[in-house]
Amino acid sequence: MTILDLPTLTDILRECAGEDEDVELSGDILDVPFADLGYDSLALLETAGAIQRRFGAPLQDDAVTQAQTPRELLELANRALATPA
Repeated sequence: MTILDLPTLTDILRECAGEDEDVELSGDILDVPFADLGYDSLALLETAGAIQRRFGAPLQDDAVTQAQTPRELLELANRALATPA
C-alpha cells in the first residue's frame, strides 16, 4: 500500500495549480483551508485526478470537493489507498 504524504501532495497541488500566481503552497499548509491557499474547486478536482492517475486511489468528486484542507485530502486519499480494490 502506497501512502500519500504532504510533500508529494504539495508537489501535485503545485502541478495542478499551473501558473496561478494567487496560489500559496509554501510552508506548513496541512491545516490551512484550500480557499486561504488560493486553491479553487476546479484545481482541487484536477489534483484528485492526478492522485488517481499516480497512485490508483479511487477518489469520488463529491468527497474531494468537501475536503477543506490538505490534511482532509490526504486522509481521503490514504483511506482510498488502504481500501482493497
